[in-house]
Amino acid sequence: MKSLVPIDAHTHIDINLDRFEVSSLGAFVMAVTRTLDEADKATLRNDSLAVWGVGCHPGLSRAQRGFNAERFRELLGRTAFAGELGLDGKSRVPMDRQVETLGRALNVLRSIPRLTSLHSYAATGQLIELLELGPPPGVILHWWLGDARQTKRAVELGCFFSVNASSVRRKDLLALIPRDRILTETDHPFGDRWSRVKRPGYVEDVERKIGIEYGMDQSEVRALMWSNLRQLISVTGCSTMLPRPVQEALSSTSY
Repeated sequence: MKSLVPIDAHTHIDINLDRFEVSSLGAFVMAVTRTLDEADKATLRNDSLAVWGVGCHPGLSRAQRGFNAERFRELLGRTAFAGELGLDGKSRVPMDRQVETLGRALNVLRSIPRLTSLHSYAATGQLIELLELGPPPGVILHWWLGDARQTKRAVELGCFFSVNASSVRRKDLLALIPRDRILTETDHPFGDRWSRVKRPGYVEDVERKIGIEYGMDQSEVRALMWSNLRQLISVTGCSTMLPRPVQEALSSTSY
């Protein structure tokens, strides 16, 4: 990467999409999966500007029923990324089942740290309670909607936050997130409904809003995102599992 491309820290992409189409997005994309079966296929891909997550979505009954901690551990051996995991207060899956599944996943991640994207819709309090048992390194709270007290606690627990075109409109939230704990995301096709361009990797609108809040120009914001990603890679120790162009971009970041 001769210049720093945007970072999309949480997006949904068809696992069968052609490699050229993924690279043509012009961004480093962290593509989540929703089931272990989907992750099994996705993590066999070899993309130059994408990392594929191992996920178990809290909103899907079949994903929750199919979760197996040992298989989750095995799949993590192929990738630097875990996601989408988490809790969802509006899911039909009973919360006790969701808590059990996420608790088992977090236990694995404490011994095998990875960049970890967590969902918490209508369940921010329950998620904080689980993380207080001992957060693994590398936690990224995706599309976080917690209140001020919960957000401050998440910061204390070492969490990072990925914001999209919807959440970036919350100035109260941005004011609570330290600038060294923020990343950009699209959560395509859900979180970019308010974006001018609706596709994975397009975070330029989000970068601009962050720049306004932090008093930075867009190039400075882009460099900050890579610096923050480098922090996460450092604490998880999985840099060698990333595509070579991404490793090179991380090593060249000097923000």
